[in-house]
Parts: sequence; structure tokens; C-alpha cells
Amino acid sequence: MKVKIIGGICLLVFFAMIYSCQSDASIEYSRYYSGGAVVYQSHCQNCHGDKGQGLNSLIPPLTDTNLFKGYNNKLPCQLKNGLSGKITVAGKEFEGTMPASDLSPIEMAQVITYVTNSFGNKQGLFTDDQVQTALNNCTK
Repeated sequence: MKVKIIGGICLLVFFAMIYSCQSDASIEYSRYYSGGAVVYQSHCQNCHGDKGQGLNSLIPPLTDTNLFKGYNNKLPCQLKNGLSGKITVAGKEFEGTMPASDLSPIEMAQVITYVTNSFGNKQGLFTDDQVQTALNNCTK
């Protein structure tokens, strides 16, 4: 019994040491990413799928890494205002409507960080300050 308790304590100390060694940037990224996973599950997953695969020819996938390169500044406006018309994703055309959302800037930043770093994408952190800047420049 003592061995299990001591082993458990050692394990807790080990994880505490690993967590404390993370940089502030890494911790901030983790917070945005994990928060974004929750936002994605409750607001986006129903249409775009649990793995970002989209829905046949109706809803585009989020797995095209080229889709998000240099595109992050447009995403907050698209989340806020919705999106309609033709778009091409992974060489395939989609035409439909993504409804506007009522996400807050922090929720937008979280879900953008999550989506642009999941499903084969690796774009890094997108902050709520960046979202606010992009929203200030939205044209409808």
C-alpha cells in the first residue's frame, strides 16, 4: 500500500515539474487550443465533422492545410458574418451558406487556434487581440 502511495506522489511531482517547465507561450497556446476544441464541438463539429472532414459535397472539409495559410485574418469576419457563395477547398468547389455566429472574440480566437492546428494544420496561436483587429477591418 505504501508503495502505491509513494508511487502516486512521485507521479504527481513528475507531472507538476513538467507543467511548470512549459513556457508562458506554450501554456497560452494550450489554453486557446483546448478552449477551441470545446467551441468547435459545440458550434462547428455538427457540420464540419469530428475530424474536420466536412460533409460530402455540401460542407467543405477543414483538412486542406493550404486553405488556412495566410487566411487567418479573414476567419473572424467569416465567423461573425457567415459565409455564402462558391469556395474551392482541396480542389473541390462548394457552394452553400455558413451561418453567422454569435461567438465572442475570445471564442473565435480559441476555435481558430484549434482548427488551424488540427486536422493536419499547423498555424500556431491566434489571439483575441488578432481577432479584434480583424473584426475591426471586416467588410460585409
